[in-house]
Amino acid sequence: MTQDTKFHHGDATQNDSPIVEMKNIEKHFGNIIALAGVSFDVRPGECHCLLGDNGAGKSTFIKTMSGVHRPTKGEILFEGKPLNFATPRDAMEAGIATVFQDLAMIPLMSVTRNFFMGREPTTGRGLMKRFDVAKANEVTIEAMRQMGINLRGPDQAVGTLSGGERQTVAIARAVYFGAKVLILDEPTSALGVRQTSNVLATIDRVRKQGIGVVFISHNVRHALAVGDRFTVLNRGKTLGTAKRGEITPEELQDLMAGGQEMAALEGSLDGTI
Repeated sequence: MTQDTKFHHGDATQNDSPIVEMKNIEKHFGNIIALAGVSFDVRPGECHCLLGDNGAGKSTFIKTMSGVHRPTKGEILFEGKPLNFATPRDAMEAGIATVFQDLAMIPLMSVTRNFFMGREPTTGRGLMKRFDVAKANEVTIEAMRQMGINLRGPDQAVGTLSGGERQTVAIARAVYFGAKVLILDEPTSALGVRQTSNVLATIDRVRKQGIGVVFISHNVRHALAVGDRFTVLNRGKTLGTAKRGEITPEELQDLMAGGQEMAALEGSLDGTI
């Protein structure tokens, strides 16, 4: 996919304070240093892409920002205030939602049931409370419509949706439940061209609502389609951050691949990489 100019790209990086800011974050697992002084922030209405190859530290970064791991050193600020998340639920309640690659969905259950899993609206009182199916269906259908997906019906099994549509369900769910920052873990890694385009369009819709998007990926072309800023992570360290237009696809790819290390290897293999 080439860089796609039909997507909206905001100037939030110039006008707004960060929603979440990570300052010099380190994460140690015994003698292993998974993150070594990572700084990163995301602002309202922007898509900040974190790029890195396998082993760069992306998974540890996600889990630290989303409250799974507590940093060994460094500081996390949420809307300008120091905050230590004890659990992922703390992060969710603050407004940081993470959509992991496995999506945490049950294929045989309906889209509605997956949308409200653990947060079902109820009607009645006390022991007479019951799942308000009509309300849940109404909300789910409308939330999906706003994301560009028209369901066949409220009872449609989530397993009948395409991979891109399931990603959209997870994103719509996070937005409905109040996400201020949306962390997307390789959302396009297993998708075809059309499904990838749908997910990127969904990210664009979310950004236009003023939500900050952290797009984790190893695919430079997908990141360039929707990204406002780009940070490259390599071996637990950030190699720098660039705004849209400040760096070429080739430069981003080179940073991800290790820069001088890759050039040296290519030379030793007579340019066959």
